[in-house]
Amino acid sequence: MLDSTLGQWLDANAEAIDQGQCDPHLVLAHLAEAQVLRVGVDPALGGSGGDVTDAVEAIAAIASRSLASAFVCWGQRAFIEYLLQSPNQALRERLLPELLTGELAGATGLSNAMKFLSGIESLQVQATAQGDGWALEGRLHWVTNLRKSGFVVAAAIEGEEGQAPFVVAIPSGAAGLERSEDLQLMGLQSSSTAALAFHQVALGREWLLHENAREFLPRVRPAFLALQCGMSIGLTRRALDEVREHLQGRGSFLAEAEQVLRERLENTVGELKQGLLDGRFLKQPAALFKLRITLAESAADAVQMELQASGGKAYLSAYGEGFARRWRESAFVPIVTPSLVQLRAELQRQAAGA
Repeated sequence: MLDSTLGQWLDANAEAIDQGQCDPHLVLAHLAEAQVLRVGVDPALGGSGGDVTDAVEAIAAIASRSLASAFVCWGQRAFIEYLLQSPNQALRERLLPELLTGELAGATGLSNAMKFLSGIESLQVQATAQGDGWALEGRLHWVTNLRKSGFVVAAAIEGEEGQAPFVVAIPSGAAGLERSEDLQLMGLQSSSTAALAFHQVALGREWLLHENAREFLPRVRPAFLALQCGMSIGLTRRALDEVREHLQGRGSFLAEAEQVLRERLENTVGELKQGLLDGRFLKQPAALFKLRITLAESAADAVQMELQASGGKAYLSAYGEGFARRWRESAFVPIVTPSLVQLRAELQRQAAGA
């Protein structure tokens, strides 16, 4: 259940957040104040308990009001998850407190790495050994939650020849790290989404999340994708609630279609949670990919259904503002990395190799 104060703030500011008229600092601050960043984190580490499925539901609850805010929450919570699963205890102890309070923004720069894992593209940041660490060179083209007041970003790094790629956390104050201006997006603008350029960034081994990306990335991928699925889940639920509101109990083919889609959604959510809890996705990533595709398609179907239920009213500026935002949000869901095209290509590749 979402904190009522946060829910009211998101409802009042959803349009401003989407259009970049809200200070991105406030988004993370409100999420932290409502304690959602602590969900699914062991109380011994400063969390509120529960597991990663609870964090998925928290992101879904936020997405039902503002996908841009859920996108920020996903970036922060995904980075927290990397720390929880990293063997670097000292780094976890150093960074986790400020991440849980929202004082420090955490960015998941592993989208490129997830594509690398599936053989879709090569790693975009390279390392050269330098003292007790590395010098990093390269670029990350699209990273969310790069808050200008300070952030730490996770990235998979291509090692020198003969060395395994590894995963590090890079602080925003590192010399040679250059953040672009915020990307000009169609929506989701108060999400501090920008590009990063690495110009011989010196980084010590104390920032190492894992020495072998090929071991670490498959381990964190279920949480990375499942938390991302929270955005689709929340958007779909909200659009279906809007359908019911428009129909107001009138029986029609739309009412039946809404019920069918809602049941499909909740069945898929149940499968997602079960797979996370039993660890099935670690060895069967294709099963998770299929669920991600189904949830993204459900979001598109639900928003289309909302349009049909509201009719021409949805196209009037005075009435359709929320719908127009959800329409834009539904256009983002299929392209967030890994995109549906990439997931389908990977499933096709796996099927061909079977």
